Amino acid sequence: MSARPPHPWEAAYPPGCRWDAPVQTSTFPALFDKLVADGGTRPALRYRRARLTYAELGALVAQAAGAFRQLGVEKGQAVALYLPNTPWHPVCFFALTCLGARVVHLSALDARRELAHKLADSGARLVVTTDFASLLPQAAWLLDSGAVDRVLVGEDARWGGEPVGELPPGLTPLSPLMAEAAPVLAWPDAAPEDVALLQYTGGTTGLPKGAMLTHGNLTAAVGIYQNWDDGEYLVPGEQRIMGVLPLFHIYALTTVLLRHLADGNEVLLHPRFDAGAVLRDIAEQRVTLMTGVPTMWIALLNHPDAGRTDFSSLHACVSGGAPLPFEVGQKVERLFGQRLRIGWGMTETSPAGTRVPVGAPLRPGLIGVPLPGIEIRIVSLDDPGREVPAGEAGEIAIRGPNVFRGYWNKPVDTAEAFRDGWFLTGDLGRLDADGLFSLLDRRKNMIISGGFNVYPAAVESALYEHPDIVEAIVIGIPDEYRGQSAKAFVTLREGAPELTLDALKDFLHDRLGRHEMPAALEIRHSLPRSPAGKLLASVLVAEERARSGAREHQP
Repeated sequence: MSARPPHPWEAAYPPGCRWDAPVQTSTFPALFDKLVADGGTRPALRYRRARLTYAELGALVAQAAGAFRQLGVEKGQAVALYLPNTPWHPVCFFALTCLGARVVHLSALDARRELAHKLADSGARLVVTTDFASLLPQAAWLLDSGAVDRVLVGEDARWGGEPVGELPPGLTPLSPLMAEAAPVLAWPDAAPEDVALLQYTGGTTGLPKGAMLTHGNLTAAVGIYQNWDDGEYLVPGEQRIMGVLPLFHIYALTTVLLRHLADGNEVLLHPRFDAGAVLRDIAEQRVTLMTGVPTMWIALLNHPDAGRTDFSSLHACVSGGAPLPFEVGQKVERLFGQRLRIGWGMTETSPAGTRVPVGAPLRPGLIGVPLPGIEIRIVSLDDPGREVPAGEAGEIAIRGPNVFRGYWNKPVDTAEAFRDGWFLTGDLGRLDADGLFSLLDRRKNMIISGGFNVYPAAVESALYEHPDIVEAIVIGIPDEYRGQSAKAFVTLREGAPELTLDALKDFLHDRLGRHEMPAALEIRHSLPRSPAGKLLASVLVAEERARSGAREHQP
């Protein structure tokens, strides 16, 4: 029997790391019981003045599960978490998934329309939140409007926050329920194919869809990340992880919380991103790993304390969640004095996808090799069943044990998202001759100008080379001659001189082709972003369409 031919990316794999390493799938009861038993009295979470050991986390989860069970929460029932990064999130997340319930993540920045849609679509009638001033009015509205039947409130004072006094009418404090209920000592049976999480995504072009992530998907993703070894020297049980990415987002949930608790590490929770506080924690708490999104790296680069912060404790810094402009990545590496780890993934992949090997020569758009156990190929835009040759652009298709089951209550969308067992990501990419993949852009973002493909990510990368530009988004706008052309939205550094379109074109003339050159420029004080910090081109696209519509209807 002949040996299996290697995938083209295996030659680019880090020494000692195997693409075909076994990936174990499990369930949350098994995962959680193991991490508590292994962690014991080591610290698991730090938040404000509170520090929880693994044993204490296990006891709190059992108490919270008892309270949920007493309220009638059963296997297969949807329960929504409307929580920032406080210990209430992991406590309730593990309690619910170990009981067999389906967690529904609500974003702290969701508008009421989005909150109501996610609750109605998922069937969740119970919401868990905390008593932050930014959340309580929205939570009370959910109850008053009939969107949910009950709202439980975890008290931030339990972890060192300030007591808030009386809750809005109808909202129930969680701690007394936990104290009264008998803790759950044995979890109900669970299977890897059971849905553990409805993670809503795709709201940029309409109402968001619930990606069904199973126990097996999420535990496989944990194992996939653990199998990746590229010299980070992250000895399990000895790391302190910066937990500033929002846990209601799949990126932080899996790569920060689940993976590192499974490794026995300590996660330092921050309820919101504050660049100064992050820099202080890195230096004073001796953080060993930070995972961030591009907007966070940009904020850290521009903070006045960045140049005098001690980064010597950091063993690794990982960027994901959105494409990192090449120039920004270079600046981060110079500041931190080490190679920035870059990856790509999606909500639908839990979000494991690719990583760039540390030894790979960097270039714009590089996303690297598939993580262990994951297969990726580039398929034709016209025929997604046909794989295109190396060097040719197409759509990124992916398969593996981490890839979701489909979209909740959307069989048509689910069927359209898969072809021959491969998930069609909507991302445009290319397999290069060296076995590494490059990301070009989102398929829906691609601009066709005069018959040529223009990738906004490439134009944005060139914009970030301008010394006065802090953030940039490029979208396509109507052009009577070319069909579409690029428009750049940028923010400028404080004190920067006026930037005109002509001056910008002069700067870009040797960096972009004529078909890529922005035809319009708009300077803004800030750019729209998602709750996870990702810059949102879709908001600007909608604004431009509204403007065009208004002009067309003018008498």
